[in-house]
Amino acid sequence: MRHQRMAAVLGALALGATGLTATATATAAPTAETGSTVSATGAETSYVVLADRGGSATALAKRLEAKGAKVVSVNDKVGMVTVTSTDTAFAAKTRAMKGVFGAAEEGIVGRSPQERAKKQQLERPRAQAKGKAAAAGQGQGKGKGKGKSKGADPLDDKLWGLDMINASAAHQVESGDKRVKVGVIDTGVDASHPDIAPNFDHKLSRNFTTDIPDIDGPCEVESCVDPADVDNGGHGTHVAGTIAAAKNGIGVSGVAPDVSIVNVRAGQDAGYFFVGPTVNALTYSADAGLDVVNMSFYVDPWAYYCEGGAPEDSPEEAAEQDMIIESMSRALNYAHSKDVTMVGALGNAATDLANPGTDSESPNYPEGNAHDRTIDNSSCKDLPVEGPHVIGVSAVGPTERKSYFSNYTTDLTSDEIEISAPGGDSRDNYGTPDYRSPSNLILSSVPENVVKSEGSVDEDGNITEAGEGYVFKDCGRVKGKEQCGYYEYYQGTSMASPHAAGVASLIVSRYGKTAGTAGFGLAADTTREVLLGTARNKACPEPRTVVYPELPAAYTATCVGDEDFNGFYGEGIIDAQAAVAKKKL
Repeated sequence: MRHQRMAAVLGALALGATGLTATATATAAPTAETGSTVSATGAETSYVVLADRGGSATALAKRLEAKGAKVVSVNDKVGMVTVTSTDTAFAAKTRAMKGVFGAAEEGIVGRSPQERAKKQQLERPRAQAKGKAAAAGQGQGKGKGKGKSKGADPLDDKLWGLDMINASAAHQVESGDKRVKVGVIDTGVDASHPDIAPNFDHKLSRNFTTDIPDIDGPCEVESCVDPADVDNGGHGTHVAGTIAAAKNGIGVSGVAPDVSIVNVRAGQDAGYFFVGPTVNALTYSADAGLDVVNMSFYVDPWAYYCEGGAPEDSPEEAAEQDMIIESMSRALNYAHSKDVTMVGALGNAATDLANPGTDSESPNYPEGNAHDRTIDNSSCKDLPVEGPHVIGVSAVGPTERKSYFSNYTTDLTSDEIEISAPGGDSRDNYGTPDYRSPSNLILSSVPENVVKSEGSVDEDGNITEAGEGYVFKDCGRVKGKEQCGYYEYYQGTSMASPHAAGVASLIVSRYGKTAGTAGFGLAADTTREVLLGTARNKACPEPRTVVYPELPAAYTATCVGDEDFNGFYGEGIIDAQAAVAKKKL
């Protein structure tokens, strides 16, 4: 799952690391008429099928439909077809078809809506895990930016991350251009949030997911496809706020407070990101002319996708991984060809990506199939961040130490890390009253429905004891109307990546041009070059081997490289002011 493994709240790991897992698919029985295996419950399961390179997805869809599958979507840009079928042998049979590169299952879909209270009961384990994590962190953190934020919005004094990257100074030159569209590929974005609404693009926003009741709980709407302006997970709205929360006198300001936010939802309510919705979200982002996309997640169900599978994987599992590697590579290359700058979270497993060791959590869906896997870095990838053209972002805490959870690398030729950005670290400032402080983390917007479901806000809209110090409510008049928004502290490379995506959108705003009928924009390679070239050099710490107090030895990390480039910080810490300082490129 999910928001870049352990990208979460406070000391917690991923949203998916809370114990909310999927159940196994229904058992099957052969039918006398066809000899095929059909779900005993008649439940429809979603599958993605990839055509051979150069093959037509449209033609493949017709063939699959003729064999009894229901076609859900056709993506001719990468040759992918999404279908549903009650035949539990569908994937294996389809892989044997001529012209098919691969096929994989993505879960049982669809169920009639039920009372919201029942959905909340399923979400409580996730919320309780957040609460336990919250109890682990207390205190106050301080940033190292060039002076504090000028406090354009009431809670901006808590945004040490914006201070660290010199956002306030950058805004004196460039605060964003509405023509610049930033896609948030995540769990959704709450368009009703007062800090999101001014910049939300309803026309371009899309939802590419269908609720999977086994993991998401009962559907909120009859179709099981949520509207493209809601977020029942919270993660996407938090990411969107860091990128582009409006400077409107309420709550917080974003890195680029005047760019447009586009919800390009690919994540389930529960935080899983499967290949079908993710590929469709990426190709849509390209076709819709988005300038930047943020990807604070990893593609399920494998933590690492290995060409030909890991030694311990079955032939079926190896085939699934090969198909997903190919699908994601096609989608990422297509988006880059359309000048979409793609920014991704590096991950929160505290792992040296050059030596990932053993993966014990995959596959994480369906439940019960995970097994120890030997990961060879030369043939295995964490997707999407290790896919082509993705800018990998590590996380730092308020003292600029590598966050204890952030991945890193000891192989400087691996192209796994590019830059670093504020992501929070509850264990920063060790030995001071600031240690384990919620304000060591990243504060940003969250949906009201989410903070209520997790118990940090009551039904009357008041912050509860469980939310005290971690959740903030801010009210004010926006365009003559009294509005209230909620804000919560999270930490993770999921929070670092949107800081970088925000600076990338400032770069496009500052240097973008109108090119005939192509509209306003900037080449993705140029945006990348400016973002990396203006990052502030950050040398390895001394001593280079960092021990994180009160944590197991597995968190100990060694930094290799020099001030110009190293395995903790890449090219350095992003600098918004430097990124927009030139009058023109």
